[in-house]
Amino acid sequence: MAGQLYVFDAYGTLFDVHSAVGRHRDLVGPQADRLSEIWRAKQLEYAWIRTLSGAHRGFWKLTQESLDYAAAMCGGISAEARAALLSAYETLDAYPDVKPTLQALKARGARCVLLSNGTPPMLSKAIKSADVADLLDESISVEAVGVYKTHPRAYELVEKRYGVKPKEVVFLSSNRWDIAGATKFGFRAIWVNRTDAPEEYSELAPAAVVKGLAALLDM
Repeated sequence: MAGQLYVFDAYGTLFDVHSAVGRHRDLVGPQADRLSEIWRAKQLEYAWIRTLSGAHRGFWKLTQESLDYAAAMCGGISAEARAALLSAYETLDAYPDVKPTLQALKARGARCVLLSNGTPPMLSKAIKSADVADLLDESISVEAVGVYKTHPRAYELVEKRYGVKPKEVVFLSSNRWDIAGATKFGFRAIWVNRTDAPEEYSELAPAAVVKGLAALLDM
């Protein structure tokens, strides 16, 4: 355990992407849950299309564009609601198991790093809001290479930064597509399946499946 390198996805794994809408249901209205689901789905779709087409655009811009699409699909929202939702996205709620798990891993001498599609300013604000800055060795943004996960160059950032072989990295994400990409790259990928989602990408199976981050402490 001492010296083990743990690499965490940020959005959906450490930070609850639906907490932004959750805080402002009164501003969004009865379609709040639908808007949140569309927002997240389009945010990811835009990232993948940008990478596949070689037309990179920063994740914060994609977050704004995908919110606008989701709002239009749900009948529109006010300018006040849009501003509130974007502000909340910068300070998403951390899952309850995040801080205690990171504390325990650091106490054992592990290195804990973020690898995220988020821009450096987005990650800085989220980490500060969650009060975990002192528990993370570093946050790595894919902006450094201008492609989004699951492109191999995104995962390669960890390999180059720490001089490790992929098999030496324990990678954690709640996003099954991210686990597929990390597995293909060679990481020991652990799927944090918080929502009991069905299995997919069967040929790119995770090394383990857990319900929450605390399970790491028993592995």
